[in-house]
Amino acid sequence: TQRFVFIFFQSTKARCGDIWWKSPAQALHKPERIAAQVMNIGDYDDAQDLVEATGKAFLQGVLRGAEIGQFNARSWHYWHYRLDLADLGQVPALPRRKLE
Repeated sequence: TQRFVFIFFQSTKARCGDIWWKSPAQALHKPERIAAQVMNIGDYDDAQDLVEATGKAFLQGVLRGAEIGQFNARSWHYWHYRLDLADLGQVPALPRRKLE
């Protein structure tokens, strides 16, 4: 996963602008966070490359461990279907803050 973080950091930095506030060395410490960002704002080619570079199991883990605000609804649904984590109409709700 470390190799893909560096590759995606470099390849998407120009398109994604200021969301990339960390250096590649810093990003290596949290590859799941970088993967979530690519999953949320990357284009189709990024998605293809991400699945190939990391595998479905890693990305399934990224979704299962997603934090509040990491995904928009469109990306959340797409990746649940793409990674076979939900049947049609059965996508779980986005992570949200629980008020106690």
